[in-house]
Amino acid sequence: MNFEILFVLLALVGMVAALIWDRMRPGMVLLTVAVLFLCFGILTPKEMLEGFSNKGMITVALLFLVSEGIRQSGALGQVIQKLLPQKDTTVFKAQLRMLPPIAFISAFLNNTPVVVIFAPIIKRWAEAVKLPATKFLIPLSYMTVLGGLCTLIGTSTNLVVHGMILEAGYEGFSMFELGKVGVVITLVGMIYLFVVSKKLLPDTPSNNSEDESAEEETGLHRVEAVLGARFPGINKTLGEFNFTRHYGAIVKEVIRGGVRYTQNLDKVRLYEGDTLVLWADDTFIPTWGESSVFLMLANGRDPQEKVSPKKRWLALGLLIFMIVGATIGELPMFKEMFPDMQLDMFFFACITTIIMAWTKIFPPKKYTKYISWDILITIACAFAIAKAMENSGMADMVAKAIIGMTDQLGPFALLAVIYLITNLITELITNNAAAALSFPIAMSVAAQLGVDPKPFFVVVCIAASAAFSTPIGYQTHLIVQGVGGYKFMDFVKVGLPLNLIVFLISVFLIPYIWEF
Repeated sequence: MNFEILFVLLALVGMVAALIWDRMRPGMVLLTVAVLFLCFGILTPKEMLEGFSNKGMITVALLFLVSEGIRQSGALGQVIQKLLPQKDTTVFKAQLRMLPPIAFISAFLNNTPVVVIFAPIIKRWAEAVKLPATKFLIPLSYMTVLGGLCTLIGTSTNLVVHGMILEAGYEGFSMFELGKVGVVITLVGMIYLFVVSKKLLPDTPSNNSEDESAEEETGLHRVEAVLGARFPGINKTLGEFNFTRHYGAIVKEVIRGGVRYTQNLDKVRLYEGDTLVLWADDTFIPTWGESSVFLMLANGRDPQEKVSPKKRWLALGLLIFMIVGATIGELPMFKEMFPDMQLDMFFFACITTIIMAWTKIFPPKKYTKYISWDILITIACAFAIAKAMENSGMADMVAKAIIGMTDQLGPFALLAVIYLITNLITELITNNAAAALSFPIAMSVAAQLGVDPKPFFVVVCIAASAAFSTPIGYQTHLIVQGVGGYKFMDFVKVGLPLNLIVFLISVFLIPYIWEF
């Protein structure tokens, strides 16, 4: 083991530890590691910066704006309200109506706005029909993840791996190629949730009557606020950070991991993903609703602002235009008709974003606030870190070690090992960082075996996204954990078997669709 391999290995161990420690945003952690590699000559300046101009990364940025346009059009709220049964129903019947459309929507839109819009509506509806909201919120988050496995744009991880494949000189994924395995996983996962939701998900009573009576007495009403990474009071106690002075609302409770803190609130330290139960007046949500410091705000009421049907239909039309355009643009006939143009997702996402901006489907003067810059920096630095693993020889060394351990079992066993490594990393840190660490190893394993790397690339996509066992695996899990008051073990009980199901389907099905 030479110095470069040892240095890269130690840096990556430190990176994983820093991401788990969670004292700094993932983008800054990965940028720090990339700069270290630059300083020690493992990366050239060109190699470090290539990720910032990668087509996959820019496509993710554009899709943030497209998702925001759909969110602001009000189309998603209309969809879920029409899906929810308004009369006597059961958990199974309601899930049967809700979960398939949620999976379909999340195949084309960013998961976070889908959950942010649907979660408070579903919670309010569940209370109205006397069903526990806890039976629906974890399934909501899980279905957005499963739906994202079905298309190239379903999750940023798919686009990141696609970008890495193109950088390595291979042919990338088509729009619905991942759906060959993703649809099967989604259907089986949905059936699993139908079966286990009633038994494994908690049954939590509502405390609405208490809130309603308090609202009548004080004139204030209950607001639930999920804290985002940009909240200025992160890692501070409520005593150190005067919430009322900053936001004009009173903190009544702090909910974290299913535990409600109601006493000695001044000593409670705040973390990303915490849900604060506030007493606030009618100006709070209009004032802070667009702020990035909160992942979600909900007051148990329908939105005050009504969106025109024309804006809603235009937004949906543009989304369909983008999806259909990117799909048919991959057909050989269109490639021959337009040899000098790449009619791919990047091309149509550019057009869709610009039209949405000029038609004011999202406010064009505020477009920068709708992009998650930390995710983009994480993705860009992920490309640099993957390149450093290749340059140093670490990827080849790890690949040889993996092959040595499973030498007698063949590529199927190696596929399983790559899946497990990727999935374990993504449960601990971010999905895009997990893909960055696993991709060069997967590519090196395929090269040393002399087989087609495509099955390994698909496995990295699935394993990096299929994070169900912990609430830290996905931002949407953190959102529903606070809103639903789930405990950490609720995710383990429901998510761990789902992780196993996705693993088995992937390892057995992928090699038959994409042959070695």
